[in-house]
Amino acid sequence: MIRVLLVDDHEMVRMGVGAYLSTQPDIEVVGEAENGSKGVEMALSLRPDIILMDLVMDGIDGIEATKRIIDSWAEAKIVVLTSFLDDEKLYPAIEAGAMSYLLKTSKASDIAAAVRATYQGEVVLEPKVTGKMMTKMRQKPEYYLHDELTEREREILLLMAEGKSNQEIADTLFIALKTVKTHVSNILNKLGVNDRTQAVIYAFKHQLTK
Repeated sequence: MIRVLLVDDHEMVRMGVGAYLSTQPDIEVVGEAENGSKGVEMALSLRPDIILMDLVMDGIDGIEATKRIIDSWAEAKIVVLTSFLDDEKLYPAIEAGAMSYLLKTSKASDIAAAVRATYQGEVVLEPKVTGKMMTKMRQKPEYYLHDELTEREREILLLMAEGKSNQEIADTLFIALKTVKTHVSNILNKLGVNDRTQAVIYAFKHQLTK
């Protein structure tokens, strides 16, 4: 028997979802909590197999409740059941430790199926959630020319920004003057600038000197 705890501030949602799940021969609703604080308390007390968690609630919301439960009980399996699909709710909920994410527009049979799948260790995501996550993964991270600099080249660029000459850089880093010149040349090429002054301006512009 899969023991389920419902955490939602809407009584009608708890009644509706709870009534349907209770008709399932392999699912038992062992408790209902009307807010996040009570949800944390009941989750840690009852240790249900699955926690169906709403996100938007007064006081402690579902994201914070999820964090607190997972912090105290890492094995908890939490299924988010919410009306919200915005990034401010979706990603923090997943990062907090929620295992599955469903919308309240899901069919009752789909919610029951998600409870069973999550109980078996599977991750169940609303198709729209999967779409958003795939889109985010495809987005290329912002790229900067200085990302190509090696650690040593960044170190030398900082010394250049301090106004040090090639010889002073060589003395500071205990490397040959020829080596410094090679690094400086590489820095200019990678940053797409023509001289040391432009390289220093680039460093200040992109806050590399902090």
